[in-house]
Amino acid sequence: MTMQPDPTAPPIQLLDLHKSFGELEVLRGIDFKVEVGEVVCLIGPSGSGKSTLLRCVNKLEEPTAGRILIEGIDITDPETDVDAVRTRIGMVFQQFNLFPHLSVLRNLRIAQRKVLGRDTEEATRIASEMLTRVGLIDKMDEHPARLSGGQQQRVAIARALCMNPDMMLFDEPTSALDPELIGEVLDVMRELADDGMTMVVVTHEMAFAQQVADRVIFMDGGVIVEDGPPSQVLVNPIHERTKKFLRAIEVE
Repeated sequence: MTMQPDPTAPPIQLLDLHKSFGELEVLRGIDFKVEVGEVVCLIGPSGSGKSTLLRCVNKLEEPTAGRILIEGIDITDPETDVDAVRTRIGMVFQQFNLFPHLSVLRNLRIAQRKVLGRDTEEATRIASEMLTRVGLIDKMDEHPARLSGGQQQRVAIARALCMNPDMMLFDEPTSALDPELIGEVLDVMRELADDGMTMVVVTHEMAFAQQVADRVIFMDGGVIVEDGPPSQVLVNPIHERTKKFLRAIEVE
């Protein structure tokens, strides 16, 4: 079943979402909504459920209970064509997941050709536009192994953008990078936010969250502990657990 997105609906809405791996309950009743053009940063300790929440949004993880609505379409409904909905969700992972045997250009064309049915000429044009956008048009013919980690992650972002997504999900996109390469990736993400892209970002980069996020959500133990603007959650948190987490990061 293919349903048309509802332009009046939130891009992402999770309703009482639960996810368990065997006996381990990783998400325990998450209610979560993202509005059009909103940038939401998810923070919290390892194992708090942030990445699992993100992976549930496009059903890379199958939820145990609850509902997931993408632009008003319930992707937990077994009748829904999840692959069709996924074409509107760009995702960037910790690891770059580029095909090592393909050039940058071919990495950017392959999903356009196979999923969206674009011809080579159109796919090449769009790939060129997106590589220009992330500052890597000169690397079009290189293979991933010849690029730095920061460049590879920017290629991964460009690849996601080639699909013309309505929203972007980032799962700790800088955690695998050397410190001096983090800035170039965050700069691309800032530009996307400035352009009005709806974004959900799992991150440990608190300065980025403070500068770019409309909302910051602190998670711990599979629940949302605190949700608010960066000026509240990062600067003047209400909950003691949030305060303890932020103090620990400052010590590091």
